[in-house]
Amino acid sequence: MAKYIYEHKNWTEFTWDDKAINAVFGEVRLMQGKIIGQMNTLGFSAKEEATLTALTLDVVKSSEIEGELLNYEQVRSSIARRLGINTAGLVPSSRHIEGVVEMMLDATQRYKLTLTETRLFGWHAALFPTGYSGPYEIEVGRYRTGEMQVVSGAMGKEKVRYEAVEQELVKAEMDKFLNWFNNDNKLDPVLKAAIAHFWFIIIHPFDDGNGRIGRAITDMLLARAESSGERFYSMSSQILVERKRYYEILQKVQHSTGDITEWLEWFLHCLKNAMLATESTTQKILYKAEFWNLHEQTPINERQRLMLNKLFDGFEGKLQTSKWAKITKTSTDTALRDIKDLIDKGILQQTDEGGRNANYELANFKL
Repeated sequence: MAKYIYEHKNWTEFTWDDKAINAVFGEVRLMQGKIIGQMNTLGFSAKEEATLTALTLDVVKSSEIEGELLNYEQVRSSIARRLGINTAGLVPSSRHIEGVVEMMLDATQRYKLTLTETRLFGWHAALFPTGYSGPYEIEVGRYRTGEMQVVSGAMGKEKVRYEAVEQELVKAEMDKFLNWFNNDNKLDPVLKAAIAHFWFIIIHPFDDGNGRIGRAITDMLLARAESSGERFYSMSSQILVERKRYYEILQKVQHSTGDITEWLEWFLHCLKNAMLATESTTQKILYKAEFWNLHEQTPINERQRLMLNKLFDGFEGKLQTSKWAKITKTSTDTALRDIKDLIDKGILQQTDEGGRNANYELANFKL
């Protein structure tokens, strides 16, 4: 069996091939600047909306990577409440969701603060408020005191994918990690985010929740790289898309002798893809903001406003009078009046399908 990276002397003196990563690293830095520039042209509420969407995705997708599905609306409401963003239809969220949100916001909004052992323990306790992970009792708010194996495969055919640093070395390894995290300012924060993610995952200091905390640490450094707690893209969403490769690369590089070029390459490409995905979302937000600017003086009632926002945010399926009535809790007659009114104003149009069940869509307007 090949040695694990941490079994080598001075294993944290990572090396990489600058030439292999320079091009993609340059692209990532350029794109970060571009996205921030684009966002700064948005009005305050559109910018808030973009941050709220990115943070919500980050929380939901980071948990989904671990196979846990959180309620999107509950997460969104919890973040909106904590950031003081007024959004219609806030829904109460569970204690568990509040904990996950608390950790993510502490990492991204207080990104300048020192990362300490106590702070990490707080994050861990917030992730597991009951002291259980599923049906299993775990050690919460402290480093693990048992051995750690990452196992996959069906029952009876499990395969050990990874054996983490021995429990008696965890504290010393984490002290070293935190010292580097807080005091090494020579590295560009984007590269530091990539290295921190890998280093933390290799130590695997907790009984559970290592992936989520590792990704929160990444987000914290990305916020530092942009000197801003405003988040406009979600790295976790992209990791979820590339999850298979994420685990493959981690598995491969965990056996390296200290050269982490492959991991850095993958991480930077993943980050680039996360930002590319955001560009299309940004276009939607810009489009929506532009629309409302254009129609600032247009008389539009609350039902119409609600439905138009739904259409801008990506309405599922076809928009018909019956759906309008159901969502706005009105009669079909009122719904039809609302729709006709928007058609007269040149905001909605009927699609070509026609027939008994007419479908409607947003009319094109020029930006």
